Amino acid sequence: MTMKENTSKMRELPLMEQFYTIQGEGAHQGKAAYFIRLGGCDVGCVWCDVKESWNADEHPKTSVEAITNAANQHPARLIVVTGGEPLMYDLTELTQSLKRSGFQTHIETSGAYPLTGDWDWVCLSPKKFKAPVPSVVGQAHELKIVIYNKHDFKWAETFAAEVNSDCLLYLQPEWSREKEMLPLIIEYVKANPQWNISLQVHKYMDIP
Repeated sequence: MTMKENTSKMRELPLMEQFYTIQGEGAHQGKAAYFIRLGGCDVGCVWCDVKESWNADEHPKTSVEAITNAANQHPARLIVVTGGEPLMYDLTELTQSLKRSGFQTHIETSGAYPLTGDWDWVCLSPKKFKAPVPSVVGQAHELKIVIYNKHDFKWAETFAAEVNSDCLLYLQPEWSREKEMLPLIIEYVKANPQWNISLQVHKYMDIP
């Protein structure tokens, strides 16, 4: 799917997977969280580790009610909606349902589409392959830049200048280049302490 759904109330969404795990990245690292991964993405990161999510047609349309009921089987009240690119869809109905069940709602997005839904936390991870829309940049609680090469540091600063002053700033090494990039990130953060380091600790722990 390449176009944002135009309905204001989406009661079914292409669900790639949903699972209970530990949030492994960013500001909420280490917390128990229930992940909802939606299918469909037209951003096309060459280093994406879930390329199987890109084609929405390969993933079953699942009702918001079923998604919420599955999440309710677990004790944590933290939901992370990710993808793919979840903002390809209007997420108003999904977040309303999750809120009624007492969940905190977090989203991880490239920001390529306008923000829909009621979110307690917006993690913006912009990609060079499709620029984020300015409205999402301004609403981000957390800016997480994946560092694939040395040029990405300068690129990261362009977004740091655009987010609000309360937004937390994170640099995260791309997993396949972690050994090369992490030493550079460490030195960069030491020189620019407004930034923090994000590591994909779930991969070190070998959990989903």
